[in-house]
Amino acid sequence: MISRRYHLPVSTMQAMPPPQTIAQQTDEIMFKDLEKATINGFVGIGIHILAVPALILILAVTYVTTVTAFFGVILQIALAIVWFLQWNSYLIINPNEAQALQFFGKYAGTVQKEGFHFLINPLYQKQKISFRIRNFESAKLKVNDVNANPIEIAAVVVWKVVDAAEALFEVDNYHGYVQIQSEAALRAMATKYPYDIIEDKDIGGVALSSHQEVIAQELQLSVEARLKRAGIEVLEARISHLAYSQEIAQAMLRRQQASAVVAARSEIVKGAVGMVELALEQLSAKGIIDLDEDKKATMVSNLLVVLCSETDTTPVVNTGTLYQ
Repeated sequence: MISRRYHLPVSTMQAMPPPQTIAQQTDEIMFKDLEKATINGFVGIGIHILAVPALILILAVTYVTTVTAFFGVILQIALAIVWFLQWNSYLIINPNEAQALQFFGKYAGTVQKEGFHFLINPLYQKQKISFRIRNFESAKLKVNDVNANPIEIAAVVVWKVVDAAEALFEVDNYHGYVQIQSEAALRAMATKYPYDIIEDKDIGGVALSSHQEVIAQELQLSVEARLKRAGIEVLEARISHLAYSQEIAQAMLRRQQASAVVAARSEIVKGAVGMVELALEQLSAKGIIDLDEDKKATMVSNLLVVLCSETDTTPVVNTGTLYQ
């Protein structure tokens, strides 16, 4: 009998990290805002307009010999190129704005302080981003609530960027990221709760239509958790549209009307029974009339018909005795 044993190479076995390690590396945030030091813009004007041209003129004294003149011309040409490139060094930051700097593809820092700035390195690539508050209103989404009833729902999300590096470099397009993730959070929340508390199992719980503050708070936390990776803070998230889908809207309206009628009837009957009970007690207590059980039943029936009827009742006058 021949037995075969297969051995995996040690390098192959060690090259596969555990799943938890892969997940942790994927969730790690690669970029955070780093404040970039700059020079005051008006000081930069003095360096650019006065100092560099003056240095170019001073190098003219190197024209004494051929060798020094050669190196002097090279330095003058280099300074002239730098002088032209320094027109890209000026930077104006408006209130609630920032500019992220990249040096040949590498993130170099972010300038957030408002004002007029001058960069020492004129080769920085600049990307402007706004920290102002913005609104986003989602489209009307058709989803099923927890009772599988199709509903239409939309929300308004108030958000702003708080970390320029994360917003620009962690996601491809942070505007589209806000839209997609907000709608995903809205769908997930709509499937957790009923549209309205109609069924018995929903009594005492949270409904989309009747617990607006609770729903808004949960939606805000859910959206903010999804957008945190992109350096975005959610200030408010609230439902802006909520309705049953057209195919079941009429049926659910009739159901709500029926529930309202039943509740109203229940209150009417409860009040009528109390009034009949009070009338019988008052008649017995004051000794106005003694009624046997049959007459009490007849009186109760007549009073309930009068009190619970939807239309006006027509009285019938009995000209005989109580037993005729």
